[in-house]
Amino acid sequence: MAKELSFDEIKGNIRLNKFMPVYLFQGEESYYIDALTNLLIESVLNDSERDFNQTIVYGMETDVASVINACKRYPMMSERQLVVVKEAQNLKNIDQLIHYVKNPLSSTVLVINYKYGKLDGRKKLAGEIAKVGIVYESKKIYENKVPDFIISYLRDKQINIPIQAAQILTDYLGNDLNKVVNELEKLTIALPSDETRISIDLIEKNIGISKEFNNYELQKAVANRDILKANRIAKYFDENPKNNPLILTLTVLFNFFTNLMICQFEKNQSKANLMQKLGFRWDMQIVDYLEAAKYYKPMKTMKNIALIREYDAKGKGFGNSSTSQGKLLIELLYKLMH
Repeated sequence: MAKELSFDEIKGNIRLNKFMPVYLFQGEESYYIDALTNLLIESVLNDSERDFNQTIVYGMETDVASVINACKRYPMMSERQLVVVKEAQNLKNIDQLIHYVKNPLSSTVLVINYKYGKLDGRKKLAGEIAKVGIVYESKKIYENKVPDFIISYLRDKQINIPIQAAQILTDYLGNDLNKVVNELEKLTIALPSDETRISIDLIEKNIGISKEFNNYELQKAVANRDILKANRIAKYFDENPKNNPLILTLTVLFNFFTNLMICQFEKNQSKANLMQKLGFRWDMQIVDYLEAAKYYKPMKTMKNIALIREYDAKGKGFGNSSTSQGKLLIELLYKLMH
């Protein structure tokens, strides 16, 4: 029977040493695939058992026959053995693994690490794996879910972070979870030993995001039509283009006005309903939208979305040959707020 478990459920079972004979981790988000694969590598065998009972191969460097042969070996001085196929999307004729999966050894744990896509739905391999093991699809998460990911990731390390700081990191890093985790690890290392809270000051010092001049503060300024503050931030971005690429800022602004339009056309205008529609968990995430609704009518919101698309094209060189990205942003902000 297919086992459709979440990332946390699979992780919890692995930590309880509840192993399945076959795991297929597939999908577009490589972070979750690697996290579960690495957790199995850490958990299935202890240090003394790995030399004889652990096989890790890469799809491009092996073949199906070799993988099946490895899976059919019996463990030596251990209850089980582990076979991991990393980057299995490069394994030729991968569907032929079905000959093993239909009758896997209970003493073997096979992990198929399949990135940047899914097994061909017309093949039967995934279905057979689901009958005896775990099939998990790792999907890209939306940016509005990244602050929750940051908070949860740090909570597992007994570290706290305010939602405002998590949002600032999200606006700067986007939804590439490997990139997000790398920066969180830097912050964890930089955190003084007697502290358990990552502050905006720590982020500013170690990642280079200004606590005053960032996309989070720019969104707040635009939402409140604070023209002076928005222009100060845009000027700072223009003077520091390396740390403030236009594409990231436009993404934040586009998402903001798109979400604002959803709010404006929602019949139930209660805060709880709007938060549910946008997938928000924290009250502060909806504040900018409630404020912006006072200043922007639905027609203006739609025009602003079109403007952001236009300036995205200009930032990529279409219809613009000389204006810097910083100057484009200043020009765009004027149009958005007037």
